[in-house]
Amino acid sequence: MLGMVLGVASLVTVLAIMNGFAGELRGRILSLVPHGYVEPADGGLLADWPQLASLLQAQPQVLALAPYITDKIIIAGPAQLRGAVLTAIDPPREASVSGVGEAMIHGSLAGLEAEPFSVVLGASLARVLGVGPGDTVEVTVPRLTVTPLGTFPRSKRLRVSGLFQVNAQPDSYQAYVSLHTGQRLFAAGSSVGGLQIRTADLMSAPRELGALASVLPPGLVVRDWSQTQGSLFRAVKMEKIMVGLLLLSVVAVAAFNIVSTLVMSVAEKRGDIAVLRTMGARAGGIMGIFVAHGLGLAAAGIGCGALLGVLLAGNIAAVTARLEDWLGVKLFDPAVYFISELPAQLLWQDVLWVVAAALVLSLAATLYPAWRAARIAPAEVLRYE
Repeated sequence: MLGMVLGVASLVTVLAIMNGFAGELRGRILSLVPHGYVEPADGGLLADWPQLASLLQAQPQVLALAPYITDKIIIAGPAQLRGAVLTAIDPPREASVSGVGEAMIHGSLAGLEAEPFSVVLGASLARVLGVGPGDTVEVTVPRLTVTPLGTFPRSKRLRVSGLFQVNAQPDSYQAYVSLHTGQRLFAAGSSVGGLQIRTADLMSAPRELGALASVLPPGLVVRDWSQTQGSLFRAVKMEKIMVGLLLLSVVAVAAFNIVSTLVMSVAEKRGDIAVLRTMGARAGGIMGIFVAHGLGLAAAGIGCGALLGVLLAGNIAAVTARLEDWLGVKLFDPAVYFISELPAQLLWQDVLWVVAAALVLSLAATLYPAWRAARIAPAEVLRYE
């Protein structure tokens, strides 16, 4: 029973922590990501984007939109060079579709327009490149410049005007320039790569943007955040499932203990079982007794474990803080893990899933010993009594 308590409690607690991490990741990454995009299906540029913007703005599900151009680049600083993603944005409109402006820790997005050929970097990317506000970086874009001396990659020195930080992966690869600067860097003229869209609700955006596809002109496609960032969240979901299955093995070990307990009980009670059979007890009744015995032990352990897991999940931050005080160390350094404490989000469907899985394993564990008890022959046992 104690094994069942530990198994269920650990499973409930870990699943809550996994939910907390997924929620933190979702909130931080999606704070920079618009709800959806409208862009050419062939990946080219969009020339008549003001007309398209007027068409989309008239749709009830579209609250705001902003033009953008994005592509992969090579960015070099004094320390080293790195691959990155450069996104050209219109700062005033960008504030209505994403939270980049709120994530600024130095400077502002408005500085991109005030100073031509300036760039805003993620804090981690700037740290790796060895640059800060006021320094310059060399940006090489996947475009070619034809000169009398030959064909060369297009490159430009940009001044770092600001830094943003969301404590997630975009900090290490994302960079922003103004739309005018991006159009010159990518040789786009007055065209843009597409339009970013914001809807009323992030979670319902895939459904609402799916309906928006019917009003788009031919050659354009709409993508939502679940398509652009879906692989990351699917990986997190798969990790949660795998961790849950691994920890379920602890519950399986506790169920095996129930098997051994009932087998020993059957061996000790062979005489009592034989007497009951001679008094008219049916084999199914004997089997039911031992099934009820095993499920009673399991239910007590599962109930205590679920209660302990819920209490731990709800107070895991306080528990880790107390451990840090006792040990005198910082278990989660924000500079390394992007978090200062363990996040936890308890979902009652996870608790119900754990309880149901533990009950099924426990029921399966009781069947064999109960079957052995039901097959005891009274004559064989009582012959020597």
